[in-house]
Amino acid sequence: MGIEYLIDTNTAIDYLDNKLPVTATNIIDTHEINLSVITRMELLVWPKSTASQILAIENFMDAGNVYQLEEPTILKAIEIRKKYRLKLPDAIIVTTTIVNNLTLITRNEKDFAKIHQLSVINPWSI
Repeated sequence: MGIEYLIDTNTAIDYLDNKLPVTATNIIDTHEINLSVITRMELLVWPKSTASQILAIENFMDAGNVYQLEEPTILKAIEIRKKYRLKLPDAIIVTTTIVNNLTLITRNEKDFAKIHQLSVINPWSI
């Protein structure tokens, strides 16, 4: 089995807006879509979304897997947030990635560089 990915909110938005480089789009198109429940929430409150955009977001999420908050993720998010002083949504996304042995696809690689147990790729650097 190859690498599995968790798509951060910024990457999901770029993907849905057709703004990602082809290499990143190909990765998302050829792998199961994995999202944190935080990304689900952030996408569904996207400012100024039209009905068709909300439908596209819901179809995108329905095509994949949305990880809910389970106890191991909650406990690890508390630890990560305290240790690295991340915002709670970022801590939950990071922890969801770590607990489920995924690689995070995000533009915010600098925000997470100090978290050594996290595997990150930037969709603009692939």
